[in-house]
Amino acid sequence: MDFYHSEDNNKLRNWVNWFVDIIVVIAFAWFLVYAYGTQIVIAGNSMSPLLPSEDVVLMDRLSYDFGRPLRFDVVVFQREDQKMNVKRVIGLPGETVQIKNDEIYIDGEKLKEPEGLGRVSLSGLAEKPVKLEEDEYFLLGDNRDSSEDSRFSNIGNVSGRQIQGKVWFRMRPFSRMELIRSK
Repeated sequence: MDFYHSEDNNKLRNWVNWFVDIIVVIAFAWFLVYAYGTQIVIAGNSMSPLLPSEDVVLMDRLSYDFGRPLRFDVVVFQREDQKMNVKRVIGLPGETVQIKNDEIYIDGEKLKEPEGLGRVSLSGLAEKPVKLEEDEYFLLGDNRDSSEDSRFSNIGNVSGRQIQGKVWFRMRPFSRMELIRSK
């Protein structure tokens, strides 16, 4: 009789182990998708040529849980109208941003931008110095002549809580699949 009880216990133990393994795998997969797999479809050409319209990118939600956005990071932020947008971080908290003579100035010093980012022919709100608060960022699209960004009152300075994550990978089109790095 003890033989049967021990066999039943082994079956139950195996079934519980199998069930727990499945739950752990599902939880881990959910975590990976939530943390690194949120898909964002690029709408419009404001981030061209890096991210043309209709490209699909993945967002890293965790990077800013443990750190802050850095200058030139490509970020996803939620606008006041709840739409998600993708732009590049230019101004950091506490800095003063101004655009004059088609150039960006941070705290009065001309910003040395990476190659490929165009001149800024329209200053918008940044024609006069824009002082960023302790949790505000100044964001611009890479295609400066066709971007609705921090230069305009409908976007303005973006708070840290609006920034949802960092763009880290282009999924589609498959022919251009690649890691997206800050410049």
